[in-house]
Parts: sequence; structure tokens; C-alpha cells
Amino acid sequence: MDFVRVELDNKVATVFLERPPMNPLSFQVQDELRAVAARCTEDDAVRAVILYGGEKVFAAGADIKELADLSAAQMAERVSGLNGSLTAIAQIPKPVIAAITGYALGGGLELALAADIRIAGRKAKLGFPEILLGLIPGAGGTQRAARLIGSSRTKELVYSGAMVTAEKAERWGLVNEVVDDEHVYEEAKSRAAQFAAGPARALRFAKEAIDSGLETTLAMGIAEEGQLFSELFDTEDKKIGIASFLAHGPGKAQFS
Repeated sequence: MDFVRVELDNKVATVFLERPPMNPLSFQVQDELRAVAARCTEDDAVRAVILYGGEKVFAAGADIKELADLSAAQMAERVSGLNGSLTAIAQIPKPVIAAITGYALGGGLELALAADIRIAGRKAKLGFPEILLGLIPGAGGTQRAARLIGSSRTKELVYSGAMVTAEKAERWGLVNEVVDDEHVYEEAKSRAAQFAAGPARALRFAKEAIDSGLETTLAMGIAEEGQLFSELFDTEDKKIGIASFLAHGPGKAQFS
């Protein structure tokens, strides 16, 4: 691939965006992200995933030059590929962490929202500037943000097109943690390593229960959670986890 590189280290796959200077999510980048999502999903050697744009920028939106001359009919043919690529990232059945430095704007913020956890540098700026172009987010931004931080704050972001600081994004719940810029990737790797050492099927079921539960009623979500919980009782990791707890206390299990 030309603009997306995957590096696997100790069960953690880092997805590097490499389309300088601002990592715009062109149509080709979208296709490459979809291919990467499939690889990370299918490869059992991958136990956790990091999305990283580099030290200076995460991703600063779509490739505006590609959009300039498109009609509504032409965009309608492409929009499924646009949001489908980020949905593929969101549906990787393993923990996914976005390591955000610099700008995460428009499609870049939508990519970060497709992750399970977001770690941002103190100088990071996040936002949806599409309204300044006469547009709205088109790759899940209005939906994922509203589910994460509520409709009112999402409307403030989308209506204004303004960027928010990392600290404000953390207060709103848009990112999980803010760290010094030079430590963003290392913190993401530390988190990912913790998840990679965990019980893979339990983590997958946890993600499935949480994500699918957001799309249904409380009663149906609880029922699905109970079913997934029960299925884990036939796994080797459940036996390892409970045996380790009884023998050594919590947090010392070495899962298979």
C-alpha cells in the first residue's frame, strides 16, 4: 500500500498513516484502511491495534481536491466507500486505540472516533470543519460523536466548525486521556500491550456487547450480554483466569 503501513510488534499492530504533510483521507487511503481493517480482523497474531498519523498530525480531513468537482449523484456512489472504510475500522473485533497528535479534523476525527479509545497530545486540535465548506461530516461523525458526547456538544462542534483543544475534548469525553505530545505513541503502545496480553475472546465479546447494546433496547442489550458472558465459561482463558485468581489474587493471570 502507498499511504498506510502496518507494523506488528508483540501482538500489537500499529497502523501508520503516511500521506504527508497532513494525512488527508483520500479515496485511496480509504481503500487501504479497509484492507488494513480486514487484515487486523483476520490475523490471530494481532491482538490490539493502534491508529497513528505520526508525531506532527493525526489526519486533517478528506482530500478536498478530490471532492471539489463531484456532483451529488457522484458522491452518493462514493459515500458508502467513505463511511464503509471507517466502519471496517470500528468493527475490528479487538481493542483499537487512536494516538492523536496535531490535528484530527473532519475525516481524521471520524477515523479517531472509529477507535475504542483515544489518547491525545496536549497540543492536539479536534473538530469538524465541514460546515465551513457548506458540508457536514459524511463518514459517521455526527453519529459516533453524538453517541459519545451527546447531541448538544456534537451540534456545537458541527454547527461551528471550530476546533477544540485536547483538554476540552477530554472534559467532553471526546478523548480518554491527554498526555504530553512526545508521549502519545508510547502511551498508546502501553495500553495496547495491556490489552494484547488479555483474554482475546473476552475482549472481543466485551466490545460486541457494548457496541451492539448502543443500537438496541436496554433489555435486549442485557440479554445479549448474558449470552456472551455464558459462552465464555467454556473458554480456556476463563479457566486460567479463575485458577490464577484463586491461587494468586487478581491481575496475575497469563492468558492463552
